[in-house]
Amino acid sequence: MSIFSILLVLLVIGVLLWLVNTFIPMDKNIKRIFNIVVLVVVVIWLLKAFGLFDNLMNIKV
Repeated sequence: MSIFSILLVLLVIGVLLWLVNTFIPMDKNIKRIFNIVVLVVVVIWLLKAFGLFDNLMNIKV
């Protein structure tokens, strides 16, 4: 996956998240939970895109 496509996906996700937060009336707590869930999903996707997620899963404690 190229860096351009990663940046494009991040831009689209950011705009969609901004639109949801701005124009859809939600309770403040629900909006916070929604933002956290989106952030966690995006971070996991980025880790997988850069190949770091597999390395994290192989760490033994």
